[in-house]
Amino acid sequence: MSGFLDDMAALSAARVAEAIRHESADALERRARRAARGAPLRLSASGFDVIAELKLRSPAAGPLSDEDQDWLGRVRAYARGGAAAVSVLTEPSRFDGSLDHLRQAAAALAPLGVPAMRKDFLVDPYQVLEARAAGAGGVLVILRMLTRPRIEKLLDVAAEHGMFVLLEAFDDVDLAMAQDLQTSRAAGRATHRAGGEAGGEEPAGGAAPILIGVNCRDLQTLTVVQERFASLASLLPDGWPAVAESGVASGLDARRMQQLGYRVALIGTALMASADPALRLREILDATRTVRP
Repeated sequence: MSGFLDDMAALSAARVAEAIRHESADALERRARRAARGAPLRLSASGFDVIAELKLRSPAAGPLSDEDQDWLGRVRAYARGGAAAVSVLTEPSRFDGSLDHLRQAAAALAPLGVPAMRKDFLVDPYQVLEARAAGAGGVLVILRMLTRPRIEKLLDVAAEHGMFVLLEAFDDVDLAMAQDLQTSRAAGRATHRAGGEAGGEEPAGGAAPILIGVNCRDLQTLTVVQERFASLASLLPDGWPAVAESGVASGLDARRMQQLGYRVALIGTALMASADPALRLREILDATRTVRP
């Protein structure tokens, strides 16, 4: 891992340890199961989608919001502009996020039919349960932060609770792991279905919808390296919608990603900086869709 991810992982693990002192994993599991389910992730048949991000601070750009900003109004504007989901930063030390932001965003989005996604440096299945209990419909999982068994466990917990997962990659090594995960999980589902034909049952949550993202931000300098999207495009696992993360700010950027084979863009800083995020989103989607839904 990079020094940045090492630091984030350590802080994340400390938050988990503190949270468990206040609520056991079993108690959190029960609370997660009682939580109202939000809308499922639905990608448009029109060809391209955006996951819009609520990010109050960026380590690279500094504060992206002030105390007077109506950030919940921005979340609703994302939904009105056509976002497929809203990513909510919950990391507190470098991004000024919180689980309370996620709870409020999920509640605001539920009547609009758009799921919230927890974006954080998750290191433990407990944090997936925290996200579900807060009303989230999905979580982000960073491949290079975790061992293969731990990634599998996070995916399993998400699947059990009907949550989508955005797996985040930075290089060819990460994408090779993603490809292996895809192959092994497909084989596991085939084996389970064969058992089901003999009297077994599918898990209650079903298989988690999985997206594979490429983040083009350099973890040492925190600068955007646009060339990474093109250099890694041929390595993206077939069958999982590909997400371009960071560096997409306009319709032209989004069209380039679409031409490379990306199906979704995760856009944060550009939308946070926009005075009219709904209009900005519609402009990006109009540039990438032949038919509006």
